Amino acid sequence: MSALGDGRRIVRDDLTHPDVVALVELHLRAAFENSPPGAVFALDLSGLRAADVTLWTLWEGAALLGMGALKQLDPGHGELKSMRTAPAHVRRGVARAMLDHLIAEARGRGYRRVSLETGSNAPFAPARALYAGAGFVACGPFAGYVDTAFSRYYRLDLP
Repeated sequence: MSALGDGRRIVRDDLTHPDVVALVELHLRAAFENSPPGAVFALDLSGLRAADVTLWTLWEGAALLGMGALKQLDPGHGELKSMRTAPAHVRRGVARAMLDHLIAEARGRGYRRVSLETGSNAPFAPARALYAGAGFVACGPFAGYVDTAFSRYYRLDLP
């Protein structure tokens, strides 16, 4: 567990809490609603439980604020997955706190790079702005992704 000093905490999650399951399901529904067929790469519960994926959740008391996952692609490269803020907590710094945690975790694991895939249309604009603000830069497809007109790829090189 990681306390943020403002009453919030980030915990490594086992994906059993009903609120976490509901947020994963919301994340998947939104991905399918806002992406063309064949362009959804969000992980479902079984994907988030894979051995190479770790999910963290951000809480304030008993309230789930958001989630984010880190997938190991190889010993020096991780991928951000399943970043989602609970609807009642948007614009409260949840996504940035989770992103900062995931980047710190990637550094702690010795990753030299963190990459991500996201959409190019308006519903994904806040995510793209968040990543750009954290220093991520546009790049080409990675880890088996195929370039499409819809997907956008970003990476952050870690010193």
